Amino acid sequence: MVSSPHEAMHRIFQDHPDLFSGVSKVLGVDFAPPTSVTLMPTDLTEDRPLERRVDTLLRLETEDDEPILLAVEAQGKKDPDKPASWAYYASYLLTKYRLQPMLLVICQDPATAVWAEQPVKFGPRQWPLLTLSPLVAGPHNMPLITDPTEARKDLALATLSAITHAKSPEIGTILKAVTTVLRDEPDAVKNPVIEFISRGLGKLPAAALWRNLVAVDLSFYKSPIFEEARDQGRAQGLAQGREEGREEGQAQGQAQGRAEDILFVLERRGIDVPDEARTRITVCDDLDILRRWLDRSLTALSTDEIFANESHGV
Repeated sequence: MVSSPHEAMHRIFQDHPDLFSGVSKVLGVDFAPPTSVTLMPTDLTEDRPLERRVDTLLRLETEDDEPILLAVEAQGKKDPDKPASWAYYASYLLTKYRLQPMLLVICQDPATAVWAEQPVKFGPRQWPLLTLSPLVAGPHNMPLITDPTEARKDLALATLSAITHAKSPEIGTILKAVTTVLRDEPDAVKNPVIEFISRGLGKLPAAALWRNLVAVDLSFYKSPIFEEARDQGRAQGLAQGREEGREEGQAQGQAQGRAEDILFVLERRGIDVPDEARTRITVCDDLDILRRWLDRSLTALSTDEIFANESHGV
């Protein structure tokens, strides 16, 4: 027996499930009558704990509005199951903290970023119940900060720019702008930036360029990335110099690595490298000259500009 208005308002749909079709038509939405009905359990309590973790969660206080809960997610690739998880996070945060949730998704891949920022609608096509619209920061909308003056204005933004544009042809110029700024910064500012970018570049080709720039421009910096850059140089040198002597082999390995960085930067920037120029770079074993060429490769419009004022015998 129905015992209260509350019960009557929902129990009628148990006894007359096709009523939903009639009510929806009254409301201007067309749902077809059901062909079968299954009464489901009403207890939505989770039977067992289900571990769900957002990447970063921050409570942000502002002067103008009520506090918000900012969930930050790093997304490396398209994942059709992720929007449902994000919707769960938002609902859970609102229920638990009674504060408005916000979702920011960070991407390095342009296609993934475009996918992530598309609003996702949950519910029947006739009337979506929920719409998920995360904010997305990625290479498609983050600024290309290639000027040290701009990088100095907001070093945190420049750091994120370097991470999100890790696959961009401009990454060499971005990284050079950052190291230029870091030369004048104290260790408390410098060290976290170097480590963030190092982790953010991961195993991408730009990571080798970053290690080289840190070693060259910030030669007194001491950290795992600094030691790694030198260890790689030693390893390359030892591999090539077993028969030529340890010291000579190490220098050759470092020179080869720096030459590869120059060619990498030129390739990513779309600069044509004639065979003669490629040979000149790869056979050079003078680290000072290679360092000078590496600096020029970040802004040069042709290989002629890289070799400007250099004797051809170099």
